[in-house]
Amino acid sequence: MAKGKARKAQPSKTKARAPRRRAGSRAARKPSVRLGIDLGGTKIEIVALGGGGKGERELLRRRVPTPRENYAGTIDAIAGLVLGAEAELGAKGTVGIGIPGSISPATGLIRNGNSTWLNDQPLTQDLEKRLARPVRLSNDANCFALSEAVDGAAAGAEAVFGVILGTGVGGGVVVRGEVVTGANGVAGEWGHIPLPGRSADDGPPRRCWCGRPDCIETFLSGPAFEREYAAAGGAPAQGHEIAQRAENGDAVARRTLDRYEARLARALSMVVNLLDPDVIVLGGGLSKIAALPRDVPRLWGPHIFSDRIATRLVPAMHGDSSGVRGAARLWNAAA
Repeated sequence: MAKGKARKAQPSKTKARAPRRRAGSRAARKPSVRLGIDLGGTKIEIVALGGGGKGERELLRRRVPTPRENYAGTIDAIAGLVLGAEAELGAKGTVGIGIPGSISPATGLIRNGNSTWLNDQPLTQDLEKRLARPVRLSNDANCFALSEAVDGAAAGAEAVFGVILGTGVGGGVVVRGEVVTGANGVAGEWGHIPLPGRSADDGPPRRCWCGRPDCIETFLSGPAFEREYAAAGGAPAQGHEIAQRAENGDAVARRTLDRYEARLARALSMVVNLLDPDVIVLGGGLSKIAALPRDVPRLWGPHIFSDRIATRLVPAMHGDSSGVRGAARLWNAAA
């Protein structure tokens, strides 16, 4: 009888465990979602990444116009994108946001943003309250660098410097897959350092919007490049068009591009001397100029304190999508 009871008890134990195993399997298959927001001056974009690891893929992408000069409207727009994406996907995700500025370690408020209605606002706290969860914010150039370091043009590199050459000039530092923000939260802000190797060819002093003279941004931003071409007699054009004209034999465009490349080489040589990254990745509108990765390394040698230069200069793999992808990856794993 005892043996018979034991035999009857065995199936009973198996049945009791089976539902727990099946429930555990369903939990393991539940989508792991990371939501990234790119908070730009003209648009706010969201991306949802899911799958995890090497199988991570884009699940959803949406964008809405930025409510300019409207802080409350910006909060509403971000919350609407997050909650709408989660409703569509049927899953709750982590939220990372790339912003045009940085968070002051002293006050927790936004500072240095060219979207000025964000400055001096408790954006992190307001979003966490609205979304009822922790939110991670970082400078948009940091997000760009992180994206390219994880699975982009700099994948596998130990130290990466991400460069934004657009309406402004920014930079982000990633070491061993982690964003470096620094003690003051300004790591990578090379756009607001004076252009090194200043010469008469660089013209009269330039005043930056930040109040400092001769910032790199005043020489290497898209608007600065376009203004210099127009001032030299060129017909109004966007940066990539000027570069194309240079390739097609426009002498004014050629001289303007040559000066730009020489300045970029000097500016990046300072980054190499200080950080010595394995890879520098170019992003932003001017990164579409194909000549830059080819020509600039030919010019930066005399300014770099080394007998050998192994640093690679490459265009971004993910292009305009890098910032929002990097924002999602401010969380190493979905909660």
